[in-house]
Amino acid sequence: MTSTTLLYFVRHAESLYVPGDERSRGLTERGQADALRVRRTLHDICFDAAVSSPYERAMQTIRPTAGDRPIRIYEDLRERTIGEFGDTTSFAEAKCAVYQDFDFSFPGGESSRSAQQRAASVILTLLRAHEGETVLIGTHGDIMTLIFNRFDAAVGYEFWRSLAMPDIYKLEFYGEQLARMNRIDLAPA
Repeated sequence: MTSTTLLYFVRHAESLYVPGDERSRGLTERGQADALRVRRTLHDICFDAAVSSPYERAMQTIRPTAGDRPIRIYEDLRERTIGEFGDTTSFAEAKCAVYQDFDFSFPGGESSRSAQQRAASVILTLLRAHEGETVLIGTHGDIMTLIFNRFDAAVGYEFWRSLAMPDIYKLEFYGEQLARMNRIDLAPA
């Protein structure tokens, strides 16, 4: 019989955008306060493992919740590289384009399909390695949306647009099948 595996995805808190500094930029003061709200929100959950994107903002968001537990870094959980979309296209329009055509990519960027495949392979590995356990995952809005889409095709661009910073989703799996997905409201500030 297959056990239930719980994955808690935490989209990173607020981080000041610095062009060319994707990996090392950390959280703003507000982001740090929100990371503590994530901890308060999930305080009664007993996590068996904590994993994260290699980006500092994702790790900093889940570090208070992980406590003394080591955070295992997975390179393939990094955010999708959108690429060069030019001056005539807005960021939102660029995101919409790569969601409308999963095989399209801007120069220097990743298609939705390639980013989804690399990240979803990590999730499948986690589901096998941590069957019946509860895992905390530090992530990003775009790659989280693509991961969710792998298990539920209804999740797409509009879902991405609706995400907050931070945001928490609990996914319940039986084996590699998604059974439930619920958004968890953050504890009050």
